[in-house]
Amino acid sequence: MSANPAPPLRRVAIDPVSRVEGHGKVTLLLDAQDRVQQARLHIVEFRGFESFIVGRPYWEVPVMVQRLCGICPVSHHLAASKAIDVALGVAGIPPTAQAMRRLMHYGQIMQSHAVHFFHLSSPDLLFGFDSEVTRRNIVGLAAAFPDLARQGVALRKFGQEVIRLTAGKRVHGTGSVPGGVNRHLTAADRDGLAAQVPQMIAWCEQAVELVAQLHAKDRELYDHFGSFASNWLSIVDRSGALDLYDGVLRARDPAGRLLVDGADVQQYLDLIEERTEPWTYMKFPHLRALGPDAGWYRVGPLARMHNCDLVPSPRAEAQRQRLLADGPAQATLAYHWARMIEMLHAMEVIADILDDEALLGGDLVAPLPGQRPSLREGVGVIEAPRGTLIHHYAIGDDDLVTWCNLIVSTTHNNRAMNESIRSVADRYFDGRAISEGLLNHIEVAVRAYDPCLSCATHALGSMPLEVDLVDASGGLRDRVLRDGDGHFGRAA
Repeated sequence: MSANPAPPLRRVAIDPVSRVEGHGKVTLLLDAQDRVQQARLHIVEFRGFESFIVGRPYWEVPVMVQRLCGICPVSHHLAASKAIDVALGVAGIPPTAQAMRRLMHYGQIMQSHAVHFFHLSSPDLLFGFDSEVTRRNIVGLAAAFPDLARQGVALRKFGQEVIRLTAGKRVHGTGSVPGGVNRHLTAADRDGLAAQVPQMIAWCEQAVELVAQLHAKDRELYDHFGSFASNWLSIVDRSGALDLYDGVLRARDPAGRLLVDGADVQQYLDLIEERTEPWTYMKFPHLRALGPDAGWYRVGPLARMHNCDLVPSPRAEAQRQRLLADGPAQATLAYHWARMIEMLHAMEVIADILDDEALLGGDLVAPLPGQRPSLREGVGVIEAPRGTLIHHYAIGDDDLVTWCNLIVSTTHNNRAMNESIRSVADRYFDGRAISEGLLNHIEVAVRAYDPCLSCATHALGSMPLEVDLVDASGGLRDRVLRDGDGHFGRAA
């Protein structure tokens, strides 16, 4: 007598995920007891930058690739510049160029972290995941917490002004060029930024304290929502301190033990391998030595807090120790706390760089070597707001790019986001009727990583949403709709 066949699985889809950059959907497969058997984040758009960069002159690349993103274009701009520096054999970037590039980068960290926390995530954290959907946006935040909303806008504006003065424009500037930069900072602009530093640092400290208080008030939520053990990957400087602009690759296991330390970024392919799945356009990186099942990892602010030995700025380091006082912080929502610590660190670094007289004068570009390198290939790695970003180029004798490989931050976090979705679905779905608040729990887990699904532009939550619950035979059991204005209802 044959065994009874397994009962059919039911499928729930969230399409699209809102208040993230780009377009993606989540699918859950449930058994007869409504236990989650499968949870997947699907990236349903395709971007071909690695292909259409090929054949372009190398000097165009730092400007072209930043079109990947409207929120963190500086990361792509600088990672590409650093890769081209190596490919051209540039021996050393002048101090002025180093200072300007670093100032540009930390300004971008400021503005990106501010827009993610204040505009996209704080409504969920302050109003609640199940709160009225029409309030969960920046307009609702401004009505309920006007001072906080103003601070968020001002912090982002300051970061954008740093970018404008160093890159030439707030978005998609041209300040970094192969071998250096193309401008100095004027004394008046430097002094104008410096005058705002004390207020910006104070507001950053308040933002860190806000998130810390949220954790303290609801430890059950903030310590367990989307919590799971993972490896961590980032760059650190050669002493092991946090450095968001340059360094060597380091990886730790969930217990904090070093898996990799001091790895040369030029040899990242010896460390990292990518695999594909037929249900998504986004790849799955992992540590080659551990394989895809044990070698996946998380990147971004929380990974950087775990991976470094210290944050080289006193206020942020004190807050990092507070974050990790009870051991590794594995919960997904801890990303927000780490992100605000990094925003504070970025302001402390900006304050220090503004004291560097190299900003105001000195050589802008390093000379090209007298002898062309035999192998014109280079890797540029930087810590983007969302995590480790890798750009890799090869240049032919005709100065045209012959090969390109990009591993963006959200790609590194692909497996982790899928794990977070599964963890939250396992904990909260539990056979409940589909509701907008329940859907938002799953989206909150994705949003915590500040994902750039297309590495394009932030969406502010106005996307329409339709979710169907169907049985194995395709029969419709339930349908819920959310229109572009955020109104939620059931289909008749």
